[in-house]
Amino acid sequence: MRRSQAERDAITVEIGYALVSATVAAVAVIGVVVAGPAIAFSLSEGTESTLLVVGCTLAAVVFVVRLVTVLWRFNAREQTRRGQRSPDPSQPSQPGRTRPDS
Repeated sequence: MRRSQAERDAITVEIGYALVSATVAAVAVIGVVVAGPAIAFSLSEGTESTLLVVGCTLAAVVFVVRLVTVLWRFNAREQTRRGQRSPDPSQPSQPGRTRPDS
């Protein structure tokens, strides 16, 4: 099934949002892990380089996790909206009914 222009636009916007929010989260991690202690304390070069490595590694992990999480949630919402998910068997098949077999 082909996607409409509105659906393609929504995907594009969501990818942009995921990239921007992941970048902001990664920069925040670097600011907290690397820049914060470097500004607040007088650190040796070895400590600063260790903080830089740890901060960049953690920022990369945060970036990927945020990116995947945002896109995964978008995909789940889209599948639910399009009715592609299998219905919950514990829910009644007809609105207003209280038992699935009624």
